[in-house]
This record gives sequence, C-alpha cells and structure tokens, in this order.
Amino acid sequence: MLPSSTIPSWPPRSSIPISLSFKSRLTSLNPQFRAALVEAKPSPNSLEVPSLPIDRADDIQAETKAMARAVNASVYTPELVASRYGSKPFKVVGRAFEIVFSLGSFGLKLLWEQRNGVGDKNKRVRAIELRTIFTKLGPTFVKLGQGLSTRPDICPIEYLEELSELQDGLPTFPDDDAFECIERELGLSLDSIFSTISPSPIAAASLGQVYKAQLKYSGKVVAVKVQRPGIEEAIGLDFYLIRGLGFLINKYVDRITTDVVALIDEFACRVFQELNYVQEGKNAKRFKKLYADKEEILVPDVFWDYTSAKVLTIDWVDGVKLNEQEAIERQGLNVLDLVNTGIQCSLRQLLEYGYFHADPHPGNLLATPEGKLAFLDFGMMSETPEEARYAIIGHVVHLVNRDYEAMAQDYYALDFLSRDVDVSPIVPALRNFFDDALDYTVSELNFKTIVDGLGNVLYQYPFNVPAYYALILRSLTVLEGLALYADPNFKVLAASYPYFAKRLLTDPNPYLRDALIELLFKDGKFRWNRLENLLVQGRKDRDFSAKEALQPALKVLLSPDGEVLRNLVIKEAVRVSEAFTLGTISDTYQYVPAFLKTLVLNGSAKEPLLTSETERQNMIELRDQVIRIWRLLQSSNDFDPSILLPLLQVVQQPEARRLGGRVVGGITQRLAARFLLQVLGAPNSAST
Repeated sequence: MLPSSTIPSWPPRSSIPISLSFKSRLTSLNPQFRAALVEAKPSPNSLEVPSLPIDRADDIQAETKAMARAVNASVYTPELVASRYGSKPFKVVGRAFEIVFSLGSFGLKLLWEQRNGVGDKNKRVRAIELRTIFTKLGPTFVKLGQGLSTRPDICPIEYLEELSELQDGLPTFPDDDAFECIERELGLSLDSIFSTISPSPIAAASLGQVYKAQLKYSGKVVAVKVQRPGIEEAIGLDFYLIRGLGFLINKYVDRITTDVVALIDEFACRVFQELNYVQEGKNAKRFKKLYADKEEILVPDVFWDYTSAKVLTIDWVDGVKLNEQEAIERQGLNVLDLVNTGIQCSLRQLLEYGYFHADPHPGNLLATPEGKLAFLDFGMMSETPEEARYAIIGHVVHLVNRDYEAMAQDYYALDFLSRDVDVSPIVPALRNFFDDALDYTVSELNFKTIVDGLGNVLYQYPFNVPAYYALILRSLTVLEGLALYADPNFKVLAASYPYFAKRLLTDPNPYLRDALIELLFKDGKFRWNRLENLLVQGRKDRDFSAKEALQPALKVLLSPDGEVLRNLVIKEAVRVSEAFTLGTISDTYQYVPAFLKTLVLNGSAKEPLLTSETERQNMIELRDQVIRIWRLLQSSNDFDPSILLPLLQVVQQPEARRLGGRVVGGITQRLAARFLLQVLGAPNSAST
C-alpha cells in the first residue's frame, strides 16, 4: 500500500536538533533546499527500509511527552464559554445576525420557489448555495452539513452530492501557517522531522487540514493533520449562541421534553475534545486495541513523537470513501461486504465494549485496496453505559416478541424515565406504532422508520433522552445512510440481526440469558422455530461459536436458580423424545405388511399407538426441526467432538442425573399410556 521508503539520514530521536523560530529558520535555509524538502519524492531506486520493532517503553514515553505538550489544550465548560462571550455583546449579536440572515434568506428562497413550482428545477443551484453557506458559517455548520450528506432518505441527490464535498473539500488556510504550527507545537524544525512533505494540503476538514509526508528517521509515509488557526474562538461563539437557543427551547417548547441544553453541552464537549489532537491519538489507540483484532478492520498507528494538541501524525492510509461505489468496484471490491463489515464493527462498538466512533461520515470510512475498512478521525467518540448496552439488546428481544409492557419497562434501564414514572400509559402508544411497523415490507421498514415512530412516542410522554443516546442515534442513522449509497433497499436492522442472534446465543451475561429464555419459551412451550432462526442468523456472524452457544445454556439450566427452567426443559425433552420415538415407529410402520398391522394392533391397520395424521405430521416436523438444529451446530466452524466433553461432565453431576431420570420417566409414562390405550382400543388422550 505504501511506496518504498528511503532514509536520507537516520539520526536517533534524541539527536534531532531543536528548531529556531520559523522565520529565522526560513532565512537561514537555502531556498532550493526548502523546495526540495517540500516537493521531493522518494527515489524509485532507493533502498527499502526494514520494519522496525516498536519499543513499548519508548512508545509510552513518547505518548507521555505528547500529553505534556497538550496540557494547556482548551476544554468546554458552560461557565468558561459564558465568561468569554457574555461580556462581548456586539460580537455575539453580530454572529447571531450572520447566522439568521444566511439561513433565513436561504429558507425564504426555498419557500418562494416551492410555491411557484420551480423548486425541483433549482435544486442544484440551492444545493450549491447551502454548501457555500455552511462553509462560510464555519466548522459548526460544516459538521451539520456532513451529517446531512449521508442521509439520502432526507436530502435530494443534488444536496447529497454538494454537501458531500464538506467532508474533505473545504477551503484551506496558508501552508506557511500550518508549517509554523508544526514547528511551534513540536519544538522541532520541519526538515529534521520529514524527508518530504506535500507542498499543499491533501485534504481540508472542518477542524484542520492534512499533509502527506515521509518521516526522516524511519521512512514511514504519514498523514499530518494541522489545526485551523482561530478554530477555538469560532466554535466557542457558535456554541454560546446555540446554548442560548437551547434555553429558549427548554422553556417555551413543551413538546420537547428532553433537556436540549444538556444535549448541546454534550455535543460541545465532544467537539472541543476534537480540538485536542493528543486526545484523538489516545482515542485511536484505544479503538485499535478494541476493534482492529478483526482482519477486515484497519486503524492507523499514531506517531507520538510528532503529535501535540494541534498536530497529529498517523499512518498514511490509501483508500476510497465508502460512498464512492464505482471507485470501490473498480478495485474489485464488493461495496455491500464493506458496509456489512462497518455494521458489524459498529454493533461491537455500541453493544459489546460501549466505546464508539460518533462521527462515521464517508470521509472517515475508507475502503483500502486490500478490501479492509479503515476508520479515520477519532476526535468525536462516546461511550454506552454497560446497563444500557444490555437493555438495548433486551429491547430488541421485546420488540421481536411484541412484548410492549416489557419494552416500556426497558426505558427505566435505558435511563429514559425516572423510576417513579408510570409506564402503563406508554404501552398503548408503543403497540399502536409497532403493530403496524412490524408488518411493513422490507423495503418500508428501516432504522429511520423506527426512530421516527419512537420519536412520536417520546414527545408525548416525560422522556429525557440521555446525551450519549443521541450520539448513538446519530451514529446509526449515518451508518444506514452509508448503506443506502450501496443499495437503496439495504436495511441495517436486517443486517444487524446476526449480531443480536450471536450475542443472545453465546453471551453468558445473566440479563441476556433471561432475554434468550424469554425469546425461546412462550406459555410453557419451547419455540424451536425461534432457536433455528437464531442459529441460522447467528452463524452468519463470523465470531459465532457453537461451543459458546452450548455452555452458557447448560450453566443456566443446572444452576441452583434454574428450577423453573428445568421444569420447562423436562417437559420439552419429553415431547421431543416422544416425537423421535413415535416418528421413527411411524416411518417404520409404513413398510409393515397390512395383515401384520391388523394382527399386532388389535385388528386396526391405522397408525400405531393411536396417532392421528395431524399429530404424526406435527411430531415428524418437530423431529426434523431438532435434527436441522443439531446439524447447524455440527456445521459450525469450531465444531469438534470434544465439544461434548463438558456435556459428559455435566451429565455426571447429581442434578443432571436427576434431570435425566425425570425425562426418561416422563417418556416412559407417555409411551406406556399410548400402548395400553392401543391394546384396549380406548380413545387416545396421551397427547393432551
């Protein structure tokens, strides 16, 4: 992926000279040398640099020094913003007027064109105008445009195409300012760090711009992100204004029960964290540790020696944005495979470790030539509390079961409602929406449909949506928007189900064990079709393990608290064993001569043991379904006969022997009853 590397010189880190000021260095350097430094490219005949082992101690020391360089990085607090801009009324009013005038005039134009029937004709013109407005209004509005650019179900195609340029096609700032920032932040001269660096930015984002360079000490090709000058001032003022608007919404808009100011503060904290590139580097390191264990996921390494609050140096990644379908297919890659990889990784982020990328727009997701999905830009991250992760999975189970009472109870665990709020009035609203939504066709039901429907419910009742959940919704809606680029009929909910199935089948967490039992048992009967569907879907997840699916179930079954479940299992084991026994007898009976049937079965040539045709079909169907489920387990990648050893150990336990005895006893009783009824010619009641 990277070109051959060269080392014009290879000084140890400790011997790299400390820079003079940027201006004095420029004066002392020969102009021709500076041009060569910036524009030179590695020689094709140069020696390839061997890969260097990373010294863990050196890496920790370099990270510590980077943190020290960022000790004075800006942070967001409402008090700090208020103190900074509360005493600047003219500046605040001027910015407010700029925003209202720009967006207000745009809105009036749209309204006038719609009323005069020329709205569709002028879509491209208005899309270009909106992109220009967002760009002029600055980083806060650029981020808003980035979110809209991934929503083909909200914006027309003309707006999508224009707003997508906000991902990395923003105006640049002067290169000399960027190079001066690098030297000032790192305390090193430019030529002592890089053997080459691009003379102009490769890309410009909302908070900074990126250069492509080659490290002098190792020959590694890297991306160097440099922060825009004055960015803190611009963002701080915007959030001061937006926060004031949030107070007005909280006070006067009764329909919105969520604390809007809290959501704004949460988002502002995330954006200000993005301004600290050392924190972004730490985020990338943590993200790589958690999720790059999968070979299809790529996360670049951070070079801590050349990272500070305003400069970030990471591995260079060659790739194509995930929404550039034609370019991806030209590389021989399948777009939907990459989308599925992104979905599975996002589900792990949200529901497994709870640490997730909160800004997954197309510019931050690249398809590499090797077919990997590369995650970039780790400035905006968030976390899902552990209780909420399990509650979300349980919520899906309750949704599948249409158990709206349990869904309403989930809102306590999700921290949407205070425990003193009565959820019984919410149940009819959930039923009214989801009874219809779950009957939608695949082309109609998507994540946005669910979110919109839940939104209508939330607005009617005293819900308070936690700030982290708003970021989850944003992350998932963006992900679905990316999927829609590849396939307009693609559904994130359908693609997510294998992950949910795998978690339900393999996760030993007590909450999820209860959710699985709730899903599989209804009215004292085991729903084999649900188990078969879970196995079919769960096996689509690459991490599914048959061993992991068996052991947690056995542990729960034989636990001291598992008496109720054991009684249900005993009843079901009797039913299944009877189905196998009678199904086999019935199959064999088909080949017995007619005169033997009447002789053996008390003069009757009908089914043995008085099974009706319907009952026989039901037993054969149950038997065949259990066989299919066993074969699904057998066909798993990790299936091995040794997987049954834990089962044999379990069988030796006293509780298991008692359980087995109860099953055998139940089967014997039912078969004996059927046989006696057959011999005596009495009506069959054994099946009841």
